[in-house]
Amino acid sequence: MRTYALKRGGSPLYLQIYEGIKADILSGAIPAGEKLPSKRALAEHLGVSKLTVETAYSMLLSEGYISSRERSGYFAEEASMPVPAREAAGAYPRGACTDSPGGSSRDIAASGSAPSEETGFPFSVWARLMRSVIMSGGGSLLSPAPTHGLRELREAIAGEILRERGVRVDPAQIVVGAGTEYFYSQIAQFLGPGLGWALEDPSYHKIAKSYRRSGAEVFPLKADAQGVIPAGLEASGAGVLHISPAHHYPMGTVMPIARRGELARWLEGSEERYIIEDEYDSEFSFMSRPVPSMQSMDRTGRVIYLNSFSRTLAPSLRMSYMLLPEGLLDAWDERMGFYSCAVPVYEQMALARFIHEGYYERHLRRMNRAFSRARRETAELFGASPASELFELLRQGPGLHFLLRLRRGDGGEALRSALAASGISAPLLSDMYIGEPPEDAFRTAVIGYSLDPERLMRGLNGAAALLS
Repeated sequence: MRTYALKRGGSPLYLQIYEGIKADILSGAIPAGEKLPSKRALAEHLGVSKLTVETAYSMLLSEGYISSRERSGYFAEEASMPVPAREAAGAYPRGACTDSPGGSSRDIAASGSAPSEETGFPFSVWARLMRSVIMSGGGSLLSPAPTHGLRELREAIAGEILRERGVRVDPAQIVVGAGTEYFYSQIAQFLGPGLGWALEDPSYHKIAKSYRRSGAEVFPLKADAQGVIPAGLEASGAGVLHISPAHHYPMGTVMPIARRGELARWLEGSEERYIIEDEYDSEFSFMSRPVPSMQSMDRTGRVIYLNSFSRTLAPSLRMSYMLLPEGLLDAWDERMGFYSCAVPVYEQMALARFIHEGYYERHLRRMNRAFSRARRETAELFGASPASELFELLRQGPGLHFLLRLRRGDGGEALRSALAASGISAPLLSDMYIGEPPEDAFRTAVIGYSLDPERLMRGLNGAAALLS
């Protein structure tokens, strides 16, 4: 049985066990198919509680590094994706949140899940930084921002990516833009519509709209519990794949390492293939460490990474960023360099200081604690509520939303209306499909967590009463 050198007083013991086993699986020290020790046996061997090992195993299980077989135990899974040396060694830097962003603002329940004063957003700090920028910025505030965005902000973002994801990037690779929807159309122009664009189905509805408006042909791809099915991707003939592997919206799945490896091999099959990695909502993982990003493992130089501050700070702050592979920088500047940066200079300066001075990291910690508590309390309240007789709570994983399925009845507009009448504005899962939605999608709502779970539960109980 392997022994992991646990450091008391350092990072949590469950994270040290998780990182040790993960590193062994990635390096091949634990080959695919090998049975892991039972939770009790490993706990006794390492001198820790069974709960500590159980937490580490649940993280490995949710990310696809191991699988569970009934009455047989836990087994290592194939993890053949190329991994950088610092990641294979389990050397992620410690960060406030453990899964890295934001994507763009989504249509989720209006019951309080959007970042706001409710989450403890430091308005006084932000206001002070804005005043400081305005007072000290002088004439520079009136000058146009560089095409890629201010150097100060790009350096701050590069530091944040390193801290959160263990990915070392040059600030020159970062492009700042006014929201991810802005980048959707820009990337479509850059790569050209003729490649064909494959999207997860269901997915955030504005992605398909943006690409189609840019003249691209969109191919909806069926997905299973692990994400896009590679066989369908190959058969589509698409040259561009847009995915959210860290946390899929709306299904809530996290793409395991083995499936990421399959998509990486698809990418390597032709020089005319690209992946758009949209890391929506991935700061809010609550417990698990991040599965390495597709961008950080890319050997082709054709993975374009998107992230946003709209979800972590405020929807009104339309500020996102794109990480371009070094090999695409010159082509981007040649084709897209005539566009001006659409984000005001003073907002970029304020955000750069907000990150550099540590306020962003502390804010993310507060949000993760708040939503982790809301997630737990929502599940507890739901289990004892009248609503549980009519509804089934699904996909309560990472992120700020969950799926709620009607156990009986047709759903559709009746479900939407009952939720709205009870104070919950939420789209149906059927709204998210590019192709024909399955029947149960009309009976499933996409609901955002509220930091007031009791209020949310009153709404769900009210909707259940209207539908009964």
